[in-house]
Amino acid sequence: MSQSIRTFIAIELPSEVINLLDNVQQGLKSLPLKAKWVRPQNIHLTLKFLGDINPANIEDIGQAMAHAAEDFSPFSLSVAGIGFFPGIKRPRVVWAGLGGETEILLNLQRQLAQRLATIGFPTDKRPFKAHLTLGRIRHTVNPRIIGSAIEAYSNLGNLQFAADRIILFESDLKPTGAVYSPLKQTALK
Repeated sequence: MSQSIRTFIAIELPSEVINLLDNVQQGLKSLPLKAKWVRPQNIHLTLKFLGDINPANIEDIGQAMAHAAEDFSPFSLSVAGIGFFPGIKRPRVVWAGLGGETEILLNLQRQLAQRLATIGFPTDKRPFKAHLTLGRIRHTVNPRIIGSAIEAYSNLGNLQFAADRIILFESDLKPTGAVYSPLKQTALK
């Protein structure tokens, strides 16, 4: 029997976006905000977390990705400000938001979720909220600090990037942090 692997489907970010997010993280680290920060090279736009899968399912997942991508051409996104989940009163996750052709992104994610549901991956109960996780907050934070951080990073410029492929990644959890390896990718037409 094959050992299961932890997986997710995401859009990879270009290096200039990673550099921008790294700069945002560096600025946030100067605030009294204790967080476990995502390594910049690991920041990505998750479309669907699959969790543990049997490696024998990779081909079926790849087919679902290909079918979902059929109706989509590359589209443009941009990084747009930061926010906190679930909110500023009890923040747990700090994230960067997205601008640009987000309606296309939502449609792509919905189509992908529907295709994956047909092969046994249930749709998420919570609605999809496109974001780039920057860090996970480990303690209570004064809401004023959160508010000033949101204000300071409300305008991240208009760095646009093309979303042109979706990738199935393996997430190998190591003591030094997660290592992501691409398993399958599908280009948008």
